Amino acid sequence: MNVALTTRIKCRDCPIRHRAVCSRCDDDEMALLEAMKTYRVYRAGDPILWRGEKLTFVASVVHGVATLGKSLEDGRTQMVGLLLPSDFIGRPGRRHIDFDVVAATDVTLCCFDRKPFELLIETMPHIAQRLAEIALDELDSARDWMVLLGRKTAREKIASFIEMLVRRQGIVSLDGSTPDLALPLTRDEIANYLGLTLETVSRHLSSMKSEGILRFTDRRHFEVSDFDALHAATGDDTA
Repeated sequence: MNVALTTRIKCRDCPIRHRAVCSRCDDDEMALLEAMKTYRVYRAGDPILWRGEKLTFVASVVHGVATLGKSLEDGRTQMVGLLLPSDFIGRPGRRHIDFDVVAATDVTLCCFDRKPFELLIETMPHIAQRLAEIALDELDSARDWMVLLGRKTAREKIASFIEMLVRRQGIVSLDGSTPDLALPLTRDEIANYLGLTLETVSRHLSSMKSEGILRFTDRRHFEVSDFDALHAATGDDTA
């Protein structure tokens, strides 16, 4: 169940200010968005939107991680993507959502009613430009994911997943290590996302730990001890 926030985050203090759909807006445009926005908070495991549901709002993820998934007629489900801070939910001109969106962790959304937001885009080219950039970034990511699922080994898939989390959540220091990071998914959910078994995910994470690439403080929190080695394990030929 979503909860409305009583304390509003000022746009100038927003942690995703320079990455979100509003990142190119000037002060006057930001003032308009400030007056329109609302916040919703979802607890881990809460559904945010179900596939086919009427899309009454669009939103940017401010905190937390959500999953995108689809269900088949026989009840099988497939996780097809993750939404991390600054990612956008919804598409202007679309009245229904195409995926199940579920909070993997506690999630805070910065929301705008869909119809007023669509009207605003017509007068704010900065938002339209940023939305186009986000859509193209998602297309590039989808193509990368096709390579991952179709050609990479289990170890390369897991290393690629960890590297993606590091690039989106953390900062790599000069010695190739990272600060403490959180796995937003359980190992079973990671297996579903990557098309692997739970045992395979656990085995390769343990292997990377024993090789000194990763260091786990518990099952959900870790540090990357050697980012170069992690990247090498992805099988990608570019940094």
